[in-house]
Amino acid sequence: MVGNYGANQYKQTAVKTANRGQILLMLYEAAVQNVKKATLAIDKKDIKAKGIAIGKAHDIINELVNTLDFEVGGNVARELERLYNFSIEQLIKANVENSKEPLQAVQKVLETLLDGWRIAVDQVNKGVAPAVSPTKQPEAK
Repeated sequence: MVGNYGANQYKQTAVKTANRGQILLMLYEAAVQNVKKATLAIDKKDIKAKGIAIGKAHDIINELVNTLDFEVGGNVARELERLYNFSIEQLIKANVENSKEPLQAVQKVLETLLDGWRIAVDQVNKGVAPAVSPTKQPEAK
């Protein structure tokens, strides 16, 4: 239990001191991890763990939807919203049907977006401004 406490404290500190791009990457990484956990839970026939992991991934994607800035992001923000809504639908399908295929689709979408955001965040950190930032500041929770 003490080890978990230390890890949780580290995570809280990391989130509190992260910049906007780092928080966005953390959200994507956590969503991907939870989709993977849900897939493993289906393999293990652990319905409770599957539901918890899907719920966490769903909550994170909802937070990503809430950070979209349609005024600044325009078409990019609308496309992200479409991908997020698709992902949410697939998470629900995976949960109801106890199926890994929708989870695999969500994982692919999230990993593709994560790769793109990593490049964008790296450019921002190097002082190269992206053409469009389709998101507002995500809130640390």
